[in-house]
Amino acid sequence: MIPAIKNYISRRILKRSIPEKGSADAYDLWSANYDRQPGNLMLDLDEILFSKLLTSIDLENKNVADIGCGTGRHWNKILAKNPALLTGFDVSEGMLARLREKYPTAYAYKIRDDLFEGTRNAPFDVILSTLTVAHIENLERALENWCNILKADAEIIITDFHPKMLAFGGKRTFKYQNKSLAVRNYVYPVETIKHVLQSNGFRIVKEEEFKIDETTRSYYAEQNALPVYEQFKGFPVIYGVYLKRGNDPE
Repeated sequence: MIPAIKNYISRRILKRSIPEKGSADAYDLWSANYDRQPGNLMLDLDEILFSKLLTSIDLENKNVADIGCGTGRHWNKILAKNPALLTGFDVSEGMLARLREKYPTAYAYKIRDDLFEGTRNAPFDVILSTLTVAHIENLERALENWCNILKADAEIIITDFHPKMLAFGGKRTFKYQNKSLAVRNYVYPVETIKHVLQSNGFRIVKEEEFKIDETTRSYYAEQNALPVYEQFKGFPVIYGVYLKRGNDPE
């Protein structure tokens, strides 16, 4: 089993100041304004990072799963690469409702126990998953199930909050009815995530990470949070990894 790092600092801070909710309940509440967040550092960094990784992958005529699809934040970019079929999965009915408003013909399903019912016989060529894996309580089981619904020569792109940031008190927060709420996270080392996928035949093609540095200082300044910036300066804030399964043609 992938061990989640015990996040004592983060839990102590959350208990004292910001109520925490599980991901399904939290994103149901957040869904109403999730797509209207100018100046959200993580969403902006994920936009850059995911777009960079996506340039490395060919989706033409492929069957693609977006796990943790949310409101379909990346769907314009994905659909522009002409997949045969794009299917979204998420734990939040609220986020899926927003996605269906934007893409009325979308194939989108609620995740129940990470079993991905209705996706038997390994139909997917590609899994894309952004800002999601740290929300999953039993990540090893989830990743094993991801591998089970993928074809033999499949590809995966993952991006997420960096576990080092989460372990030292970083958290995903949002406003609901003028109150701050946090989304529950589990802190998994990137190396152990890669190990599970490598044990299922995947190899790492590309890795990226962004750190808190001068390029992100303005985000904290705008929120009157420069002490937080100084606390986390130099910390990796988001990571991305692109993996392939099957024989390397080279």
